[in-house]
Amino acid sequence: METSSAPAAPFVAQRPSFLVRNQFVIYRLFSLSGLVPIGAYLVVHLLTNASIINGPMTFQEQVDRIHSLGIVLPLVEWTFIFLPLLFHAGVGWLIISGALPNTNHYPYASNIRYTLQRGTGIVAFIFIVVHVIQLHHLAGAPFKEMGGASFDPEHAASSTAAALQPLWIQIFYAVGMLSIVYHFANGLWTQGITWGLWTSAKAQKRASWVSVIVGVTLAVVGLSALGGMTRVDIEKARRIEDAMMSQREELKKLQNEAVGQPPEGGADQLSPLTK
Repeated sequence: METSSAPAAPFVAQRPSFLVRNQFVIYRLFSLSGLVPIGAYLVVHLLTNASIINGPMTFQEQVDRIHSLGIVLPLVEWTFIFLPLLFHAGVGWLIISGALPNTNHYPYASNIRYTLQRGTGIVAFIFIVVHVIQLHHLAGAPFKEMGGASFDPEHAASSTAAALQPLWIQIFYAVGMLSIVYHFANGLWTQGITWGLWTSAKAQKRASWVSVIVGVTLAVVGLSALGGMTRVDIEKARRIEDAMMSQREELKKLQNEAVGQPPEGGADQLSPLTK
């Protein structure tokens, strides 16, 4: 008795997803964004915050220099900070979702670094979100009920010190900052491998030492900034900031007079003889 079977359906290869098709470019953009602009901004941000060691006046001067960009500042922030961060974090989450840590089975140094890189990336993401919500001048802070405060660019040192008063926030910031520093410093090592800068065992060992030096240096700068903020005398700092703000307003008034502009408030503030 003969039997017949239906012909097998022809095999149709599935088209790779957009991420798979462009994996080479995406990985390199992901790697590059971690160095520039995100890594460059991290270095500048930590050094700016560390200026508090010289006192509230020095820190306020640094913040004033940044905010002198005026209405251009949000454009600069979104172009060179927030959008690259969102891209880097988005690709990072995709990488994490497709790769599980294997240190329990392969406890080698490279695998431990791999796991720490992913773990610190997650901690860094959570920290950055909270940090922006708490201290960014556009977002304000929902932490006042818990002892925190919001950032005021006109009172940079005193408002930051007030925001960092609770011990749990200081610990949270220390863990978050160290996670970011490790993620960046160790990322330098992995970037070199991604871009083929160091492929031999000796080159990778030398690169590891560079990563350690960069990481330790930035950790010292970041912890110094955090420690300096916690030691700020808030009342004295506010008096210094108020004096600096009055001085800026007076200088602005003199500048307007020098170029023939009326004072703020328009014609209503002019004397009767000039009306």
